[in-house]
Order: sequence, then C-alpha cells, then structure tokens
Amino acid sequence: MDISLSQCFIAVDDHDKAIPFYRDVLGLEVRNDVGFEGMRWVTVGSPAQPDVDIVLEPPVANPNASSADREAMTELLAKGLLRGVIFSTDDCDATFERIRAAGGDVLQEPIDQPYGVRDCAFRDPAGNMLRFHQPRKR
Repeated sequence: MDISLSQCFIAVDDHDKAIPFYRDVLGLEVRNDVGFEGMRWVTVGSPAQPDVDIVLEPPVANPNASSADREAMTELLAKGLLRGVIFSTDDCDATFERIRAAGGDVLQEPIDQPYGVRDCAFRDPAGNMLRFHQPRKR
C-alpha cells in the first residue's frame, strides 16, 4: 500500500492578511479560493510539490459550531496555540533572512537542534507557528 500526504490545514482569522504572507513572503502559489456559508478556504502550495496542498481555513470550519466553540477557537488562535506546519528548506539561514527581511514575526533564529536539523521559526499573520528546517550537514 502506498500513501502520501495530500492536504494539511492551517487556521487563519483573516485570509486577506494570510494570502500575501504565504504567497509573497513564502513563495507559495494560490491554487484555489472558495467561499461557502460565510466561510472561506484558500489553498496554497509549493510549486515543487504540486500534489500537496495547504488549506488556509477558518478557525472553526463548521457552520453548525456553537458560538462558545467559535470563541474558544478564536482565543486559541490568538494565543498561537494551534499547530502550524514544518517546511523543509535547503538553506535555513537564507530562508530565515528572506522571511525576516519581509517583516516576518521571528520566534526563533536559526539554530542547530540536537535531533539533527537546523531550524528557525516564525508566526504567520494569524499567530500560527511555522518552522523551517534543513538536515544538518555532516
């Protein structure tokens, strides 16, 4: 059996702020932009990985969610407690400099980690942590 990743989801509270970050700063392409029942999903992805989509979705992508659930998810997103994604890069330091120069919200400068990668971290406009890593050179 052969399985592979097709999509992953990142909660965003403002697609109009998220799109320029993911498209212009990270260099991802916008593949789809869909609205339904007052919600919006924007699909982005790396040109180098045409079969993998990142879907920027509302914090609660369920029209039947209670107002209490919506409020709880909005609070978690604002605190940066929802999971983002980890991107691979062939040059962590150059990626860091490019994102920082574009105004990225730095969480961690590039560092060699004990688990075998060099990585850095930023927050996206919604507060999600995004990490960028490369295998450490031996």
